This record gives sequence, C-alpha cells and structure tokens, in this order.
Amino acid sequence: MTAKEINELSLSEITTKLRETRELLLQLRLRKQTGQVEKPHLLRSYRKDIARLETVLTAKKKTSAVAA
Repeated sequence: MTAKEINELSLSEITTKLRETRELLLQLRLRKQTGQVEKPHLLRSYRKDIARLETVLTAKKKTSAVAA
C-alpha cells in the first residue's frame, strides 16, 4: 500500500486498515516461529505498511486538531 493510497483514506478507514495489518503481522510472526512461513518478505512489507499508516494517521490528526 502506497502513501498516496493511504492519504486518500479517512481516519476511520486508516484505523481499520492499521488494525488489520497488525493482525496479519502477528499471524505471520506466529507462523514464522513454527517454521510455516512461505513468504518471509511479507514481514518487512507489513511493518512498513504499519509505519506508513501511523505516519499518515498522525498527520491527519494534527491537521484536524489545528483546524478545530
């Protein structure tokens, strides 16, 4: 998911997407511990997606706080 796509989402959609991505990362980490991961590159991808989501969420919250 790119930053441009994330910027187009609303605050509630970003929060939902963040929760889903964290859940996917948790499941992937658990599978990695048992040796069942077929695509280990997804760990890094999910971490980066979470960082992007957090960054945009923080920026949008600051923007809405200044506007209010």
